[in-house]
Amino acid sequence: YNLGSGLKVSQLSYGAWVSFGNQLDVKEAKSLLQCCRDHGVNFFDNAEVYANGRAEEIMGQAIRELGWKRSDIVVSTKIFWGGSGPNDKGLSRKHIVEGTKASLKRLDME
Repeated sequence: YNLGSGLKVSQLSYGAWVSFGNQLDVKEAKSLLQCCRDHGVNFFDNAEVYANGRAEEIMGQAIRELGWKRSDIVVSTKIFWGGSGPNDKGLSRKHIVEGTKASLKRLDME
C-alpha cells in the first residue's frame, strides 16, 4: 500500500511489543523478522516503552545483522511513555524530538 507519502508498506506489519527484549533475544528476533520478510512484510513497529527501549535495540541489531537495506523496509516507533521524569513522557515538543532521536539511536537508524 502507498501511504500517500511515497512509502510502500505491506498490508500487515510486525510489532515488537511482547516479543523483543524480555522474551526474545537477537537470534530469535532475526528468525522472526526474516520469516516476516519471506512472507512479504516490510513494515515493522516498535515503541520507546517496549522493554524500556530494549525492543528497539534488539530490532535494530537484528536488522543490521540481517544486512537489510534501510530503503527496503519501513520501521515505525511510538513516542509518549518515555522515562520517569516529568518531561520524559507525553507529547511536548521536547519529548517528541528527544524521544525520536533516542529511538533512532536505539534502532541504529540515525
